[in-house]
Amino acid sequence: MRIREIEAKTLLQRVKGPDTWFGLTYSMNLYRGCAHQCIYCDTRSACYEIEDFDHEVLVKHNALDLLEKELRAKRVKGTIGLGSINDPYQPVEAERGLTRGALERIAKHRFPVHVLTKSDLVLRDLDLLKQVPRAVVSLTITTTDDALAAVVEPFAPPPSARLRALRALAEAGIEARITLMPILPFIEDAEENVRAIVEAAHTCGVTAIVASFGMTLRDRCRDHYYAKLDERFPGLRERYKRTFGEPYVCPSPSATRLGGLFRELCQRHGIATHVTSYRVSHGEQLSLL
Repeated sequence: MRIREIEAKTLLQRVKGPDTWFGLTYSMNLYRGCAHQCIYCDTRSACYEIEDFDHEVLVKHNALDLLEKELRAKRVKGTIGLGSINDPYQPVEAERGLTRGALERIAKHRFPVHVLTKSDLVLRDLDLLKQVPRAVVSLTITTTDDALAAVVEPFAPPPSARLRALRALAEAGIEARITLMPILPFIEDAEENVRAIVEAAHTCGVTAIVASFGMTLRDRCRDHYYAKLDERFPGLRERYKRTFGEPYVCPSPSATRLGGLFRELCQRHGIATHVTSYRVSHGEQLSLL
């Protein structure tokens, strides 16, 4: 995977309207592209304007100086999300350290943070996560089967490592959550899979799971995904075409049943299935429903 530096003009983006998925006020991305190369990744789509998604990761070399400037100018100290369209802890982070540098500045300026990742590398920054007014870390878990994950998320750490990271985060006093999406139709949309994820979440001390039982597909993402289905799951391409056609959103045919089971299991274990937005004002933390 090639690494190429680019210059960012802006970094923090205000999230439009209430964020019912992750409770963010701002989002930012320190990298463009992602070395995890998940076969379903929506960021491969043409609208993100990443020319060579399969072979190149772009590094915003001026990101930390820009972030310092933008944080000073923000009046509303709302939750900053790291990782909305790429993973802030993909392998390049171990070398470049932009995410760690960003957390240092976020802690300094007393903003809450929500990290979205598939990597246990997040544990490296426990010291900084403890310094922000409120830190949430969500790890994506769409299967507990390491072998299946190696097919659909080929260069991401296995789910077993992510679950260990969730346990470590919870034990360290960091709010640990799971992002249960996408659930790939006809591959991961089984009751046994949902049940295994919720039970594992309970064991690891996870406080909330945000779920969506289906996936999205458009232009280059669809083409790439179907090619991978042909390689790894022969025959499924035609089933997808028959079931979904060309729409962007492709819900699992079992979404209603799985959603009911999911909510029942989460309620049983005291795991939340919705999010809350947070802001910090005058040194005090306020929760906004």
